Amino acid sequence: MATVLITGGNRGIGLEVTRRFVARGDQVVVVARNFEGFALAEHPQVRCITADLSEIDRLPELMAAIGAVDVLINNAGVMFSIPPEAYTEEKKSQMLRLNLEAPVALMQLAIEGMKAKGGRIVNNASIAGQIGHPDIWYGMTKAALINATKSFAKLYGKNGIIINAVAPSPVETDMLEVIPKARRDAFLQTVISGRFARADEVADAIFWLATDAPEYINGSTIDLNDGSFPR
Repeated sequence: MATVLITGGNRGIGLEVTRRFVARGDQVVVVARNFEGFALAEHPQVRCITADLSEIDRLPELMAAIGAVDVLINNAGVMFSIPPEAYTEEKKSQMLRLNLEAPVALMQLAIEGMKAKGGRIVNNASIAGQIGHPDIWYGMTKAALINATKSFAKLYGKNGIIINAVAPSPVETDMLEVIPKARRDAFLQTVISGRFARADEVADAIFWLATDAPEYINGSTIDLNDGSFPR
């Protein structure tokens, strides 16, 4: 039985990931800003912690309260879908802190407890970090998260710590509604199936990387874009 920390594990992709670890019999710590409507809030294997991950200086305290974890899923994130000229300094700071600084800080903190026995980390990045993306600050944070995944894997793979990422294209979650309709319609013309990814499909990839994926898959990013960005 593993101890698993999932940020934003109360809804969307994160909720589907939480369901998979609970079904496996693991103890799951879910960190989110609120747990309104969270279906697993009272589950005996689930511990809910209310926290704002953008408060970077409080993350060491948060991790100390959680204790050592075997698996970290950096899932929480934000997207504004606005042009660069619409970004205020406050919005830039919020995105950088939540999409990049928080995942990196949580990796650093979790790794300290993993060094003795190994562990796994999966970061939820995005196709936006691989292509030229209209929301440039979102794309930059996700590109940096992909790079951080590679760097941390190189640094700590020798300690038996496996660190990977997923890069999904738009997914049928609440975040999809933030994307302007014209962009959504244009994207659907580029995918093989003519539909968006489902949250459970991305969760399956995250869960596999966090559990059964070969250890030789380390520092990698798994694409989930149905042919819209073939490489």
